[in-house]
Amino acid sequence: MDQKKGIHQQSIQIPQPIVYFGKSLQFVSKKLAAFYAGNIFMLPIKFKMPSREFEMDANSVQTKLYIPAIDKEIIIYTYGKSDKKILLSHGWCGRGTQLFKIADALVENGYSTISFDAPAHGKSKGTKTNMKEFIEVIFEIEKQFGPFEAAVGHSLGGMALLNCCKENLSFQKLVTVGSGNVIDDIIRDFIKQMRMKPEIGAMMKYKVEKQINRTLNDFSSYIAAKEVHIPVLVIHDEDDVDVPVTAAREIVEHLPNGTLFETKKLGHRKILGDRKVIKEIVSFITA
Repeated sequence: MDQKKGIHQQSIQIPQPIVYFGKSLQFVSKKLAAFYAGNIFMLPIKFKMPSREFEMDANSVQTKLYIPAIDKEIIIYTYGKSDKKILLSHGWCGRGTQLFKIADALVENGYSTISFDAPAHGKSKGTKTNMKEFIEVIFEIEKQFGPFEAAVGHSLGGMALLNCCKENLSFQKLVTVGSGNVIDDIIRDFIKQMRMKPEIGAMMKYKVEKQINRTLNDFSSYIAAKEVHIPVLVIHDEDDVDVPVTAAREIVEHLPNGTLFETKKLGHRKILGDRKVIKEIVSFITA
């Protein structure tokens, strides 16, 4: 948050040298610019683990898990000791320990949590990943560590979980926090950050779809929501500048059994540690 102005800023900023190069490249070759943008779009930034996550990192059992569908290996965090398990999914540029306060509260209430570093995130190897890989990771985790009582996903992690439920992965309940919605909107915002022309975004989308062999709009949360019939708690902050609160409202409109919980002045990431939010999550899961 900008303390002087009292407003939130986007939590993930694309480094300016990357922006300047891409902006210049589009005037040389649109095709090259679209290829460059597509690579950046799938390139998460790895942040150093903050000290507040050290306790969960130290007290969790960490193992490696191979994901055959994408031929990649990731890191798994098992936290707490209980047969009642909750799956936690971080978002873009996140880590398996990022939802530590939520994990602590769930463990205190008799659950254990399974979280992970997605490909190219945290301690997992790699440089690039995408939504399709997040989904494949979650399916393999459910196969190896499930069944799960419920799942909690932040941002892209929430989108991935909604898509997993759409594809018949079984949870009793689902919580999304700050989840994105329409893929076209996400691409539009990304291209705007890159200071590129909209036509570059359209070309980039086409190239990414060819690369992963999926139509990106199929991953939009509101589309998945229509086929998710379990109880879903959708949490979002009105002052989230990374993902507008209208995304959450539209997701809930399409959920057969959805509940919306809105907050204020927490933004996209601070919301993960808010006491009222955590209390709402625990109450929803334990009800």
